Amino acid sequence: MNNTISLIDAFKQAKYPLPGHGKRNVQVLKTAFEQVDGEMESDMYGAGEVIEGYQHKMAKLLGKESAVFFPSGTMAQQIALRIWSDVKGNKKVAYHPTCHLEIHEKDGLKELHHLEPILLADESRPVLLKDLEGLQEEAACVLLELPQREIGGQLPAFEELEAMSAFCRERGIKLHLDGARLFEVLPYYGKSAEEVCALFDSVYISVYKGIGGIAGAVLAGDRDFTEQSKVWKRRHGGDLISLYPYIVAADYYMERRLPLMEKYYHEAKELAVLYNGCELLRTVPAVPVSNMFHVHSERSKEQLEQIFAGVTLETGVGFTQSVREKKDGGAYFEISLGDRYGEAPRPIVAEAFRLLDQRLKAAEAV
Repeated sequence: MNNTISLIDAFKQAKYPLPGHGKRNVQVLKTAFEQVDGEMESDMYGAGEVIEGYQHKMAKLLGKESAVFFPSGTMAQQIALRIWSDVKGNKKVAYHPTCHLEIHEKDGLKELHHLEPILLADESRPVLLKDLEGLQEEAACVLLELPQREIGGQLPAFEELEAMSAFCRERGIKLHLDGARLFEVLPYYGKSAEEVCALFDSVYISVYKGIGGIAGAVLAGDRDFTEQSKVWKRRHGGDLISLYPYIVAADYYMERRLPLMEKYYHEAKELAVLYNGCELLRTVPAVPVSNMFHVHSERSKEQLEQIFAGVTLETGVGFTQSVREKKDGGAYFEISLGDRYGEAPRPIVAEAFRLLDQRLKAAEAV
């Protein structure tokens, strides 16, 4: 076993990488454009059939009056909360402590829009009705992320969502959905995108995560909301002269992968059983509620990287390309399933997990 190779290099060499759809390379874009007429006109600064047609299609899918395509979700969500803040005349917005706006955007919400976040719940679970009932300050908007990525993709029950939506509407609080992975949770809820989005005043979805496009996002709501979002999009520099490479890729992969979301979900549950079958590993949630979950261990980041790299080189099965340290000791990594897992022969995967369990136990005994 080669103990000097890095985990990411071992993963790149794997014949059967388990997470994701495939490599993020130029072929992703080339494939999406194979059947596109070269005479198709480009969009221009947010106008044109290619962007307007896609926006109409997404509004219909999400059950909203109107939708706008954005180059990034970071831009779209900051703008959504800014609009609701202005509507309510209140700088306070509420969301989970691990919300993307709180931990991944360099305080853009605070520095660019001067909004003041209220953190709901604790880091170990999703936001629930009791957290809204416990609000000590009035908020213009509440943001809910489905699923809550940083805690393994956990979800509240649908009945809990309905209760939170009713709570906000009764009190005039706008409810915004961070639906970066919305389509991935629909099989668990047994609901359509329209049924889930009906609980929210505004909705954001990503077109590159589970869908596997190049980049971009959609922001949807009533027409007044989306018209205001177009103004802020221009102010943020989001009205690029053309966005059609993102839109064509988004539409192409959405058509192919939305019907597969239930398959990815069931495969995630199958894979979680294999991880939980390893004595020193556990998944969060224990049973996945979407195509994603986290794998936790008390072993150190360095130990896990070495073990996973070794087993990958021996079996050709790629488990993960990165491992992160936990604040309270040990390590974890994220799994998000797509096309790849279904392509891996199950007997080879089973043997890889048998060897993984063996190596983890051997490391513990040292």
